[in-house]
Amino acid sequence: MKKYTILIFAFLLIGCSDDYFDVNVPTGSATEEQLRMNDLLGPAIYHTVMAQYWAERSFGNYTQYFTGQGGTTIGLTSITSAWSEIYLYALPNLNTILSKAEETNSNHFSGIAKVLVAINLGLGTDSYGAIPYSQASFGSDNLKPAFDSQESIYSSVNSLLDEAIQELSVSNASEFLPGTGDIVYGGDSEQWLRAAYTLKARYALHLTEVDGLDAANRSLTFLENGFTSNDDDFEIFFEERNLNPWHSREVLSPNTGNVHDKVGDQLVSYMNGSSYPFTNPDLVIDPRLPEYADNEGEEGDPFRGYVSGGDGASSDGEDANTDFSDSGFYTSLDSPIVIISYAEAQFIRAEAEFLINGGTPTSTGSTIDAYTAYIEGIQANMEKLGVDGSIYLTDGAIAVGETNLMLNHIMKEKYIANFLNPETFVDFRRYDFSSDVFVDLELPVDSDEGEFSGEWFVRAVYPDREETRNPENVLANKKSPIEPVWWDR
Repeated sequence: MKKYTILIFAFLLIGCSDDYFDVNVPTGSATEEQLRMNDLLGPAIYHTVMAQYWAERSFGNYTQYFTGQGGTTIGLTSITSAWSEIYLYALPNLNTILSKAEETNSNHFSGIAKVLVAINLGLGTDSYGAIPYSQASFGSDNLKPAFDSQESIYSSVNSLLDEAIQELSVSNASEFLPGTGDIVYGGDSEQWLRAAYTLKARYALHLTEVDGLDAANRSLTFLENGFTSNDDDFEIFFEERNLNPWHSREVLSPNTGNVHDKVGDQLVSYMNGSSYPFTNPDLVIDPRLPEYADNEGEEGDPFRGYVSGGDGASSDGEDANTDFSDSGFYTSLDSPIVIISYAEAQFIRAEAEFLINGGTPTSTGSTIDAYTAYIEGIQANMEKLGVDGSIYLTDGAIAVGETNLMLNHIMKEKYIANFLNPETFVDFRRYDFSSDVFVDLELPVDSDEGEFSGEWFVRAVYPDREETRNPENVLANKKSPIEPVWWDR
């Protein structure tokens, strides 16, 4: 796909009360009337992506993509920065775009904005459960908005995406076209349309515990109009003046003695032949692993990831040696952050086909369609990362054939391909952290300590400042971090 990088952002906050969002507008800020929709779109996209980054800073620890320094874990999280990105930055600008689009009959701007609102609401509700939406943009008319249930939010997400699909499917009716502000697709309405359909497939699959196989069937229907190649991936790239935040956190911070993370054993064991032993003696590691991690051991040492809560040990009892790659695909200064990809779409297809065929977490065998999508997802991710996957794709641990395909094969490869994406936390919860589905998955070593001993965290808690600002509504919806969200039954 074309590479749209972040150049500048004029952060403008419009449409929300100063009291609720604690906003101080600088002297000389542009007014709503002075700004074009393209002026607002870039910042809205940027903050949408940054909300995902901040969510993953915590959830990536829960899914054991990484640990804290020395293998440390985190406890409950409020992902306050993600909440701020959604409610303080992204949604206000998107609401203004929607207002301007309605005034000017700019259906493509409206469609794009609705896709972005859906992404923000999806992340918010999957993180917390009930969240403000229907009353969240009333400004001074309602300083203490009620929270909408997660079931209601999911209905809103699907309605927004349906409306976006309708608006993006026809020619733009005004002179105003998305362009410079669209740092994802450069104003290409067809790619936004495919993104909307693919997102609908993702959210449909989230509901397999609610709607059963109907959810899987809907997901496949949406994918028919979804992403067709890696060129469709929803992502933004960074550059020298606006560094990729994972680069700042995991590459620059260690050089200045600041807090950073270590690559986790769950990921490394999936990629170094430990959890899934390779049958080809020429295949030492998954060729994507050096794109994720640097091996800081002695020359010739195998990659050993940090066990979550394991005080610096790897799963074989030796000292762990994996740090984030200095020049990795996701941790270089100009690396992208990916919201949703073609590879993920293929794994959604593979899982849906597997389930529709009667597959369970422990059953073996599926259809050729499920297997083809599984292989295509791997191939797409290999191509995206620019590595040679020819040996890997023919190894017996991966090329299992449709008669031997299991759900854990699909979910393992989706786990690898969705590195640093909070969607993985959804997958873990959908399958109740099952070690049948996520092979070798175990609670952190130190999980027997503290208030929630022996329990998986399954949601974020609301930020403290929201409880101060809007106590009645926050307390009415406050849940334990170990209480499942609505779709996790």
